[in-house]
Amino acid sequence: MSVDPTPAELPPGLLAEYRESAGTQLQVLAGLADRLVAAGNDAEALDLLRQETHKIRGSAGSYGFWQASRLAAGMEETAKDWVARPNDADLDRGSVAQWFVAQLADALQLEPPAAGERSPRATEAAPAPPPVGPRAGVPEVIVVEDDPALAGLLEYGLRARGYRFVTFRNGRDALDALLALDVAGQHPLLLLDVDLPALDGYSILETLTRERPGQYRVVFTTVHGDESEQLRGLEAGALDYLVKPMSLRVALEKIRRWVGR
Repeated sequence: MSVDPTPAELPPGLLAEYRESAGTQLQVLAGLADRLVAAGNDAEALDLLRQETHKIRGSAGSYGFWQASRLAAGMEETAKDWVARPNDADLDRGSVAQWFVAQLADALQLEPPAAGERSPRATEAAPAPPPVGPRAGVPEVIVVEDDPALAGLLEYGLRARGYRFVTFRNGRDALDALLALDVAGQHPLLLLDVDLPALDGYSILETLTRERPGQYRVVFTTVHGDESEQLRGLEAGALDYLVKPMSLRVALEKIRRWVGR
């Protein structure tokens, strides 16, 4: 479970100085996003994006903006993948970067940059998710994640790739819905956070294994990436493990394989 404190109790002058610095970083990131809209394989822009997200990841947490820090951590991992494979066909990099800038501004409690914040292309890259219901079919992916930064990143990628998905932030709410869902013979992929409010991921999997055996394919997501934790998850019946912070590119590729697209 993630609990964000308010920004650290700092002298007003020091916090104001950081906000000014963060605003400048947002302008830089917005400019890089615009460059990636124009050319998604711009190697210099990709490497600068990696560097800037690394800076935000460290500085934001130091000032108490933990959601911004986690959001930057996920984007940094994604940028590393982009740097390593600049010419790979991938999710629209410019749109992802623009989405990141807008979300980061909100997490830092700053106004988004006037230019490069978002564009029609960015909006088109992430259409509204298909409705989930009796007529629309069973969701392909179910995300149970209380961290709004990570949940938002995953939701963006899933929308852009056209997946049917639903998201839950609370373990008890998720379990109630999972037990009631008629999967119609399908086996949705369940991305399940280990540390959740109300009910943890292991308890959810234990109940599903007992009451809905074989109905869901479960992948744990957690910051606890040591060997013993991963083995615990696999021994509990999980298909695999995703360790945070995760790259959006890698997560989407694994989801594609798990879902069977």
